[in-house]
Amino acid sequence: MKRFLRISTVLTGALFLALSAQVQAQQTVKVGVIFPLSGGSGPNGQATVKAVETMAAMINDEGGVLGRKIQLVVRDDESTPAVGVARANELVSEGVAAVIEGWNSPVSLAMQPIFNRANIFDITSNAQADQILSGEGNPLAVRLNSAGSLNGEATAQFIKKRGYKRLALLVQNDVYGNGGRASLEENLKKLGVDYTVVSEQKFPITQLDFRGVFTSVRDAKPDAVVFWNASTATGVPSILTQYRQMRMDFPLIAAAGVVVESTIETVGAPANGVLSSDFYFAEIPPFNAIPQNNKFVARMKQMHGIKPDKYMAMGALALQVWAKAANETKSLSKDVIAKRIRGQSISDTMLGDVKFAANGQLLAKFYDFTARDGKAVILDQPAASK
Repeated sequence: MKRFLRISTVLTGALFLALSAQVQAQQTVKVGVIFPLSGGSGPNGQATVKAVETMAAMINDEGGVLGRKIQLVVRDDESTPAVGVARANELVSEGVAAVIEGWNSPVSLAMQPIFNRANIFDITSNAQADQILSGEGNPLAVRLNSAGSLNGEATAQFIKKRGYKRLALLVQNDVYGNGGRASLEENLKKLGVDYTVVSEQKFPITQLDFRGVFTSVRDAKPDAVVFWNASTATGVPSILTQYRQMRMDFPLIAAAGVVVESTIETVGAPANGVLSSDFYFAEIPPFNAIPQNNKFVARMKQMHGIKPDKYMAMGALALQVWAKAANETKSLSKDVIAKRIRGQSISDTMLGDVKFAANGQLLAKFYDFTARDGKAVILDQPAASK
């Protein structure tokens, strides 16, 4: 009899634990988050995860998604496509309802088919290659950061406005850099700019020594130097620092979306004078007049002690847009949520009311800026916004 009671107690306890786990799972919505957390892009990925964590806390404070709290499941893709595929399969096994991903374009492109086959909504926050929205890997793709083609258009507009004709190009030799370069030239031709590429230097994403590159550029005597580099934690600071150390006196233009506020603040004085365009600045008008942005910036400082840059903000915005679409449609279905976002507007976000193109691309306004005294300064702002 005692043995029977012990067995009965054990079985009852096991059943209770199983039911508790099931109830807990029903009380949360798992969202996968996959970025590089190690290697050269590790600091960027870690900061972006912190931003997603911040937005998850904000959404949970307001009731979560469909009345359930968001539970983040974080993975490191190590900036390697094969690792990204393995981690993507892990997230599928975890039963996530959606995935926020995307720092390196080759990794995003490798992961897209995994989530598509698993019928999991996949939103890319930062990877910029145009192929991400081609429909090949994921017919229902959504992306927050600007596409390489949009960056090329913004950079071409910047060059035309300032009359640069003799260009030296520093190109990261992969789908990101080469795609950005092609887009720049395509848009310069569309704008009727009479330009010449007097020097073109290609480099791998891992390169940190650019002194030889700059020597070749100097000999070409360009009007301006344009560069693409996705390694914003290491490669971009190296370019900015070495450019000033070598006393290069040609205007340095970072292709749109390459240089963000955190990079400028980290590099300090050597970043002064760099020129670029982008569409998010945490505390600069008009962004400091958007209530949701101000709440996010304040919460980031409270939780992690940092001011978010554009890359962090896009990770957070990706989660916010997904959560709003899920709550509005009362569904976690990939198809339903994608239909709510693609070609539609989402109101009251960190960027105010935002609109997406039919292919899933966020449409945003670019602002030309430079760096002064370790801070980003928007150029040509209307007087009322200064």
